[in-house]
Amino acid sequence: MNDTILKAYRGEQTDYTPAWFMRQAGRSQPEYREIKKKYSLFEITHQPELSAYVTRLPVENYGVDAAILYKDIMTPLPAMGVDVDIKAGIGPVIENPIRNIQDVEALGKINPKADIPYILDTIRLLTEEQLEVPLIGFSGAPFTLASYMIEGGPSKNYHKTKQLMYREPETWFLLMDKLEEMIITYVDAQVEAGAKAIQIFDSWVGSLNAPDYRIFIKPVMTRIFSELRKHDVPLILFGIGARHLLLEWNDLPVDVIGLDWRTSITEAREMGVTKVLQGNLDPVILLTEWENIEKRAKGILDEGMKQGKHVFNLGHGVTPEIQPEMLKKLTTLIHEYSKR
Repeated sequence: MNDTILKAYRGEQTDYTPAWFMRQAGRSQPEYREIKKKYSLFEITHQPELSAYVTRLPVENYGVDAAILYKDIMTPLPAMGVDVDIKAGIGPVIENPIRNIQDVEALGKINPKADIPYILDTIRLLTEEQLEVPLIGFSGAPFTLASYMIEGGPSKNYHKTKQLMYREPETWFLLMDKLEEMIITYVDAQVEAGAKAIQIFDSWVGSLNAPDYRIFIKPVMTRIFSELRKHDVPLILFGIGARHLLLEWNDLPVDVIGLDWRTSITEAREMGVTKVLQGNLDPVILLTEWENIEKRAKGILDEGMKQGKHVFNLGHGVTPEIQPEMLKKLTTLIHEYSKR
């Protein structure tokens, strides 16, 4: 197995800068679009052979250094009693949003082997038979999952979420406890099935200020990552618009911090971030001319090689408009330009 990315995640010297792209599996790939004409996201994930095929496609097509398991952060929630659907053009939609402490108390526990065996079968299929690079498993983080569960779907302002957090802290912390238990159980199962690294997506936690993060989120994140350390696999934390939280994240027992495109590698280091950094090309750059893409990518690589401890990625996920051949060309550039 090409374990370059695992070495980089541990802060070790590597022969080149490894790379993978968030949302590399699906969306912009023509093969995936054909599959989506027949099946929904949840229907694909329920078929291990098909889900494994989608997961390994970018590895075969682009030459990236890791695969990211094809699924959604909503995948474990139905087992807890959350009625969720992924609707085209909208995203996750929840029919029974949380409104009070009774709704939180009613949430069940997840039994991965019984509730999501197809996810574990996909991981085993990939890691035992099909992949020559590490497989990254993942989960949503408590705040981000809670925001969907409370808002009932995507939100621009998270008003309902923050209102519940501020007005009903007892309800909020009970929800955090329930999600903490689910995430640990869920990640445990992914690692035991064969995942070689874990990324926790806290996509929307940047909507909180740092003092509130320290009160309402940091304790549960500390407990989750402390418990997951038992697996001795790299742990990655990523969020959007979270520059003001980077030093809070640096305190957590994680190995890697993912940057979005708003904060450069140099800026993060100057702020005092000491963890391995992952990122952080703006995905929209990939919709421009190659000369611009090359310039921006080399700039990020230069910073990463100068500062050390860097894995290349995008600052958010691949968008459907990005051409697959551009991702392949970018991967080749990253590898060749960064060779030591």
